[in-house]
Amino acid sequence: MIWKRSAVLRFYSVCGLLLQAAASKNKVKGSQGQFPLTQNVTVVEGGTAILTCRVDQNDNTSLQWSNPAQQTLYFDDKKALRDNRIELVRASWHELSISVSDVSLSDEGQYTCSLFTMPVKTSKAYLTVLGVPEKPQISGFSSPVMEGDLMQLTCKTSGSKPADIRWFNDKEIKDVKYLKEEDANRKTFTVSSTLDFRVDRSDDGVAVICRVDHESLNATPQVAMQVLEIHYTPSVKIIPSTPFPQEGQPLILTCESKGKPLPEPVLWTKDGGELPDPDRMVVSGRELNILFLNKTDNGTYRCEATNTIGQSSAEYVLIVHDPNALAGQTGPDHALIGGIVAVVVFVTLCSIFLLGRYLARHKGTYLTNEAKGAEDAPDADTAIINAEGSQVNAEEKKEYFI
Repeated sequence: MIWKRSAVLRFYSVCGLLLQAAASKNKVKGSQGQFPLTQNVTVVEGGTAILTCRVDQNDNTSLQWSNPAQQTLYFDDKKALRDNRIELVRASWHELSISVSDVSLSDEGQYTCSLFTMPVKTSKAYLTVLGVPEKPQISGFSSPVMEGDLMQLTCKTSGSKPADIRWFNDKEIKDVKYLKEEDANRKTFTVSSTLDFRVDRSDDGVAVICRVDHESLNATPQVAMQVLEIHYTPSVKIIPSTPFPQEGQPLILTCESKGKPLPEPVLWTKDGGELPDPDRMVVSGRELNILFLNKTDNGTYRCEATNTIGQSSAEYVLIVHDPNALAGQTGPDHALIGGIVAVVVFVTLCSIFLLGRYLARHKGTYLTNEAKGAEDAPDADTAIINAEGSQVNAEEKKEYFI
């Protein structure tokens, strides 16, 4: 009886083993058709990278993450590498996710997720670490720079994969030199760009900007700025306080000078010599004040400005006008009115003269007709008596008819 009972137990044990082996065989077959799925990851230096490995159908088969050196980081939910920056995010039969914080450039490389089937299946994920370029620095400027000098500015940045350097003032400057050097120890590059140009006075106070663009900067470029200081000779012009200086009135001549360094003071002269009347001609800074003008003030006034770079001058020819003459010029034009009157009088006289000649010519013809028959008279009295139409003949005719 005891023998029979032990035989039955042995039978069930064998059956259980067979069933367990069949179940294990089915699990292996189910997992062998699956491959782990991963994705490449890009992270900025100092950030946190999340590495995720997924399996759609998994029958209790283990997942493992290992680093580029093939060191195991996590086996299922068990941490294998002592690195405080590496932590478990999620562990299940379908997913194993880990995080790597404070990522450095040395963490860059190919990570492997393994599914422990027979045989083991793997999937790769490449971790790209973006080094952030250092703030650019501009070198080569020494203040001050003289007008006409050739200036060379260099902008440099390092600590990242090759960055793009661009130059700007009021617009982008295209003609620049570009150089990159690899830092083998940190897998980064040092990038520099050189700008060459000849300066003039219009460049004084201009801000030249070096801009670094890189994908790690999230569309916010880093910039460096250099404000230029250019020294140049003065430029001078004289501005009068009135366009028509009049005798007896004051006049202010302003010497407007621009230069760097700023010229101060200015020198005033007249006709190549000193100012003749210091009591009436007072110099105040850049202004020459003539208290009241007269004809003797006519002449050429010169303003001269000097700085450490050079000197320049301007001239103004002063002509003092007579106030009465200027008033006449501003009143009615009497010469024009007089000319018009003269023309009218001339035309009137000519008309009268022509009319007189016309009347005189017709009156002479009338008298000639009345004196017909008097040509043969021996004297004037007889001519009058013999003239046709005379009053004597008229009376005789009258008597004849009576």
